[in-house]
Amino acid sequence: MTLMALLIFAGALAADSISPGPTVSALVARVLSQGVRNVLPFLIAIWLGEAIWLSVALAGLAALAVSFQLLFEIIKWAGVIYLFYLGWALFTSKPIIGDTKLPMKGEGITAFLSGLSISIGNPKNMLFYLTLMPSLIDMQSVTAMGWLQLVATLLVALAAVDLCWVFLAAKARTFFQNSRAIRRVNQVSGAAMALAAAAIATR
Repeated sequence: MTLMALLIFAGALAADSISPGPTVSALVARVLSQGVRNVLPFLIAIWLGEAIWLSVALAGLAALAVSFQLLFEIIKWAGVIYLFYLGWALFTSKPIIGDTKLPMKGEGITAFLSGLSISIGNPKNMLFYLTLMPSLIDMQSVTAMGWLQLVATLLVALAAVDLCWVFLAAKARTFFQNSRAIRRVNQVSGAAMALAAAAIATR
């Protein structure tokens, strides 16, 4: 892969990731409601899901993905149901001041599965990798090394964008230090997750 091709891919991916969507909504809502605790497994799962879509597109499996539409529909609706559950749990949760609570066993796994279901089930990701990406790079000439370069570029671009969202959401959260304000944040975050689920469900 040429440097110019990688830069074009990174720019298009960053632009797509910056624009509001179900993944960004879920990420910001999670940080606003829970802080940065356990956000890393969530982020890793999001990046892994996008790497899977990238690999599917490069392997020429777009037609196969259509053939397994039922499987993707199951993943999509599992993610939708889980997002609605998280939204309801946040909306009705009691406010917790500060981030001193230690992570409970299994929370990292739950965060990872949540992020993976959102990333794989997000139609925005599917459209980018299966329709837009082939117009950015020559899919037929990508070698194994080219795949590694694209995956590395994907991880750098997504990390830069998503960590900015995490930083901004964490900074915004510091303005809310009393229980009433945090309850309002939880309610807004819960509503945002529910809207993200609705966005995935209706596309």
